Amino acid sequence: MKTLLTVLYTFLCLVIALFSTAVYVSLPESELPDVSNISVCVTEFNAGFNKSNSVEWIDKLSDCKGSRIDIATNPAKQKEHKIVVVPTIIVFNNGEEVKRFQANIMMQLEATQEEVQETIDEIIMSAF
Repeated sequence: MKTLLTVLYTFLCLVIALFSTAVYVSLPESELPDVSNISVCVTEFNAGFNKSNSVEWIDKLSDCKGSRIDIATNPAKQKEHKIVVVPTIIVFNNGEEVKRFQANIMMQLEATQEEVQETIDEIIMSAF
């Protein structure tokens, strides 16, 4: 009985882990967001093999458009934006890179939602 409960608990933990991580969808180049025509855009560059370190809060940022790019399926975007570590978050203003947040050696982003939101707020306030 104890073994059965252990197996069920392990299975439940695995299911929860699978459904609580970010999903990366491979989009054709023509369907990727064009950051040049969006005032403030925050893009997370990551790869499917590192989805466990995905930034969960990117969609919770305010006053910006959020997007995600899987560099494993979009190597042209990796090259264009010179992504050398995943995840990397880049904050764009009218298509121009304003700030970049890169992961540490463990491929985990140390930047917080508050730090990224502060960058967005500074961009918006500088427009006035």
